[in-house]
Parts: sequence; C-alpha cells; structure tokens
Amino acid sequence: MPSDFTYPTHYDVLVVGAGHAGVEAALAAARLGCRTALLTQNLDTIAQMSCNPAIGGLAKGNIVREIDALGGAMGLNADATGIQFRLLNGTKGPSVRSPRAQADKKAYQFRMKWILENAPNLELHQGNVAEVLVEGDRVTGLRTNLGLHFRCRSLIISAGTFMRGLLHVGLRQAAGGRMGDGLSTVSDSLRALGFAVERFKTGTPCRLNGRSIDFSRCERQEGDSPPPLFSFMAETIGRDAGELFTLNRWADPAFHVEQMPCWITHTVPRTHQIIRENLHLSPMYSGAIEGVGPRYCPSIEDKVVRFAEKESHQLFLEPEGRHSNEYYINGVSTSLPYEVQHAFIRSIPALENAEIIRPGYAVEYDFCPPTQLYATMETKRVEGLYFAGQINGTSGYEEAAGQGLIAGLNAALKVLGQPAYVPSRENSYLGVMVDDLVTKGVSEPYRMFTSRAEYRLLLRQDNCDLRLSPEAAARGFIGADRRARMEERAAQLAEAHRWSAGVIYQGIPLEKWFRRTESAWSALPEELRAKFPGPIWDLLEVDLKYSGYLLRQQEMVKRTAKHEHRPLPLWLDYQVVRGLKKEAQQKLSAIRPLTLGQAGRIQGVTAADVALLMVLIEKGPPPAPAPAAEEELA
Repeated sequence: MPSDFTYPTHYDVLVVGAGHAGVEAALAAARLGCRTALLTQNLDTIAQMSCNPAIGGLAKGNIVREIDALGGAMGLNADATGIQFRLLNGTKGPSVRSPRAQADKKAYQFRMKWILENAPNLELHQGNVAEVLVEGDRVTGLRTNLGLHFRCRSLIISAGTFMRGLLHVGLRQAAGGRMGDGLSTVSDSLRALGFAVERFKTGTPCRLNGRSIDFSRCERQEGDSPPPLFSFMAETIGRDAGELFTLNRWADPAFHVEQMPCWITHTVPRTHQIIRENLHLSPMYSGAIEGVGPRYCPSIEDKVVRFAEKESHQLFLEPEGRHSNEYYINGVSTSLPYEVQHAFIRSIPALENAEIIRPGYAVEYDFCPPTQLYATMETKRVEGLYFAGQINGTSGYEEAAGQGLIAGLNAALKVLGQPAYVPSRENSYLGVMVDDLVTKGVSEPYRMFTSRAEYRLLLRQDNCDLRLSPEAAARGFIGADRRARMEERAAQLAEAHRWSAGVIYQGIPLEKWFRRTESAWSALPEELRAKFPGPIWDLLEVDLKYSGYLLRQQEMVKRTAKHEHRPLPLWLDYQVVRGLKKEAQQKLSAIRPLTLGQAGRIQGVTAADVALLMVLIEKGPPPAPAPAAEEELA
C-alpha cells in the first residue's frame, strides 16, 4: 500500500473550502502576515455562486459593507463585476435600506480567483479532506483522500453544503454538494472528534435559456442611477496595472457601470394546479428529505401549499452574466421532477417556450450546531479549529463571507499571539450574527434580517466604515489607503455638522428643518448641496432628521454596556451554583458564555439567573480548599 506524504510547508493558517467563507478567511489571514493555504476540491469553482448570482439585499448589504470596512474582498469584487445595482427600501427609513447587486457570475468567480492567486502569503491547493488531525485537544493539520498531510497551527473548515451532500430532483437522488460536483466526508471526521452533526436542506431554481423567453410580456426592472456600490474604495477598481481582468469599464478611473435589466413575470392558477397535482413526487412532501429547510425562502411547492388562497406569485428573471444567455428564475426554487418543472415553467406568461438549461434541485447536507463555537468562531472542543459558513447552519453568501472574515482574522491573531477580535451587537450586523449563532443556535438555516438587530438605526449601510474601520486600522486589518478614506469621510461629516449648526434655512435652523421635511436634501438649493459630497449630505441628513432616535439608541448602548461586556470568569462552575434552575445550569455549562450580556440571551436563562451570576462575580472566586493535614510518621 502506498505511504502517505507530508507536504513540506508548515502553515500558520490552513483554510478548507473556497466558497465565500473560505476566500475571505484565507485573504484575512494572509493580510495579517500569516503563511496561509487554501485547500479546495476544485480550483475552477472558487467563489462560485451556487444559487442566485447576486450580492447584498436587506441586511445582507449591510454585512457586505461591514466586510469591506474590515478589509474584506466581497464588496470590491461585487462592484467590479456587477451588472445591476439597486438600493432596496430606498423610500423607507434609513435603518432598513440596503444595497443589492446582480453580479456577472463568471466574472465574479474568475476575478476572485485572480485575487487569491496574487495575494502575498497565500498558496492554493486542490484536494478533498478526509480527516482532521488532532493531538490532545489541539488541531495539527489534515489528511486528504489521496494520503497527503498538511500541517498547520490553525485550521478553518468552510465546507459549505458539501459535507455528505445529497441532491434531490424529484425522487431521484445523487451524491454531491452542488449539481456537477462531488461531496466531502470531513463531517465523519468531525463526528469522530465528538462534534454534534445535524442535517439541513436548501434548494435552487431552474435556469433558462434567455433566447427562449418572451421579454415583451415581462415588466422591465432597471437598476438605480447612480449605482449604489458596496465598497468605500470602489474608485480604486481597475487602477492596479497588474489586474488581468480589466474590462474597459474596470480600467476607467471614473468607474462607471453599464447596467443590465432584470424582468418580472408571475405564476398563474394553471402553474399552481400543476404543482399541486404532483406534490407526491416532491422529495419534501414524500418524506425523502429529512433536513430542515429555510422558512424565509420557501420553495414554489411550499408557496402553493402555504398560501393556497393566492392565485399568483411574483417571479424575477435575472441574467447570470454579460456574456451568457442563462437566466436565473428567482422565486421558483424547486425539487420537483424535471418533467414537472418543464410543465409548470411553460405555464407562466413569457415562458411558454422556455428551455430549461439546468433543473432546480434540493440539497441536504451536514452542519455542526454553532453553539459548539466561541464568538471567535473557534471550536470549544478542539483548540485552533475554526468553523465558518454553512457548516454553522447559516444560509447566504454574505453571512458566510462575514463568518469567514472573522474566523480568518482570529485564526491568524491566535497564531500571532494577539487578542482575539469579536464584533459586538451594538457596532455591527456581523456582531449580531455571531452572537445569535453561538448563543442561541439554529433550528433552521440562519439568515440575517434587520429585525434581528436591536440597534439597527446605528448599524446603517451608509456608516459601516465609520463604525468599524477605526478599530480595523488600529489592529492592522486594513491598509493606509482605507484608513485615509475613513478619516477623510469622518472629517467631512464632522465639518458638515459644525457648518449645519449655524445655518438658518427658510427661517428655521437646519436641524429642525430636516426633521420637518419629508425629502430634505433634495429640497435644498444647489448652493447648499454643493457644500459637501452627496454621501456626506446623506449621512448628515440622517443624523439631523433622526437625532432624537439616534441619541436614544446610543444611551441604551451605554446603559447596557456595563453588563453586556462584563466577562464571566472561568472559575464559574454553573453545575454547582445554588439558585440556578436546572435548565439554566445545563445551558450555561454547554454554551459557556463569555459575558453577562451573552448569558442573558441564552434561551432558558432568566433575568434572575443573570442577577445571581452578577452577585457571584462581585464576591469573587471561592476560597481554595485547605490542604489536607499530613499524617504523623510512626
């Protein structure tokens, strides 16, 4: 039998999986100077968008801008390869506005691969993990299915839907984490190490040939102009002379976007009838699928059953790229048999002659409940082992990328002997997401919503750099150019506030005028609007118009800060604390919260339990038992 081979390089950080979590993790560790490697089953599918080729959306766009503010790559890459940009909820309050971009699927993928290939301190490898290697309670590396050993000091697993992935089209099944790709058995190794492993399910719609769609029967949906870009450094796109993927628009210092339209159509009663008549062939309704799916993103089968009174559902026809006729049909995620998909698609107006290029399908996969993690994304069971992305029970490119960034930073910081980085609920959606995952766990694939954030007026999409980049700069997460941009914007906003304090407009102080006017900025005369750049005016308008609400949330943050960040000492043994309910003892012992604030958010832990913990902390650790007296020698 051939012997195994140990790769000669001993890496500081090794990342498994090159989806959206993996690429951010690898780039973050490499930026901090750690010798980093990224291992993936297929180097040709780096950063591939397995479902909708879109970045951002409600709350998700905030995450992308937070990733950008911390030095991540997703925002810049989405801006460089976007084909349509929109600000969602633009007519609503600022706390629920969020950018979204339709991306050129292949351009996004290839450009991200180029970024990885040219990143200092980063190497790429192709292989399939068979075993995580551990000595004692610390990770030491991994072994691939070809017997290749990689050694590392920190290991990040971001395997997406590939862990024991099982694809469903009707009642037919095939092993794989994505149509056309294989699966990973690394979850078997994690089980052997004592990790809890469960099953989730997700799905995707069919794709159509655009030449077979009658767009004259659809409603046209244009992007916003000017496009709401993600990155605070978007004007740097294409200025690097070494960039290989410089289409004309990328290389233009003025950076502009030639946007493509999306299209809207609707299902009809006949569509729903076809689906209802074939529900027995759906793996979800026949019992073939056991994993729990996302409640907020139902399949077309679920929509027809759960909303039986509705005669129509809106569908979006979204192009997958500038150089492709392939269209993603947003709104008809399905795992029905191919022939049923063909029938119900052709019952939809504008799709009567549609050609299905790829069928919709469902995928079941293993995940590890995230309460097994610290807020650094490091596992509690094995030191130096981190999980990021769908392995933690989340759904969405943005949620995965955010976890990857945090895991990559902390894996590198641990190697470098520096304090960990944990975003907080009051300063970022990333902090809300991480705290939700490690404190509350998941009962379905987790997706970020604005409603999850109690301070969402403070966590807007327009101020991510002002919130996060100062600490990122102080800790070396971002370079001098990003730091300078953040400081420039902060200075401009401060100057705008100083200026506005003395301005009287239409006989009213500007601050009060903003509060009274529905569309304040656009109503101002040009000579006032020309005083500052548009984005600074937008920030100023929100600060003035919502000053009372902002002050209230800031005061709430200050009031809760004392208890929110008060650390819980390691000497606390919850199992022997008198006065704690049994459920609280069990939950606190399992999750091991790091702070009083986190303890209070654990399901089953009451305010009285938190008050008791506070008293114990004030008292300090119990006295050490006195040593037993030695018996006198005879």
